[in-house]
Amino acid sequence: MIRAELDQTFMETKRNKQLWEVISNKMKEKGYHRSAEQCKCKWKNLVTRYKGCETMEPEGVRQQFPFYNELQAIFTSRMQRMLWAEAEGGSKKKAEILEEFMRQQMQMEAQWMEAYEARESERRLKEMEWRQTMEALENERIMMDQRWREREEQRRIREEARADKRDALITALLNKLRREEM
Repeated sequence: MIRAELDQTFMETKRNKQLWEVISNKMKEKGYHRSAEQCKCKWKNLVTRYKGCETMEPEGVRQQFPFYNELQAIFTSRMQRMLWAEAEGGSKKKAEILEEFMRQQMQMEAQWMEAYEARESERRLKEMEWRQTMEALENERIMMDQRWREREEQRRIREEARADKRDALITALLNKLRREEM
């Protein structure tokens, strides 16, 4: 979505390294640490995959590519801007067609945004469940470690008590043997 916001700027400039830096910074603000080069590479891969989906069977392949609708919205918006630029000098009929087209695109974008937000919400929920599971496992590990340490401490105390008893018996036996020798 960040790239979509800057699409018009990308179309207007020849050198876009600074734009990729802007995207990288916006990604960092959202918690995703990616370099400008990584963002650019990912975009090129997504576009290549999108173009591949365009030439293949519509539904089957498109369902396998989760960003198809997002890229379609970006390219459709780009087409609309180009058509608007052409229509500015054209007739009212063209403008009406473009307005209807724009309305449909806005509706599609709203539907996409709803789907995106639902996926994001589901992802956050799964992440929260995962974190809770990991926290529970960590607590369980800590408790097991504590129980092990307690058992080890009890074993050490028993060993010391046995050693003390053994030492006392040996001392008593030696004392008894000394008394008998005298």
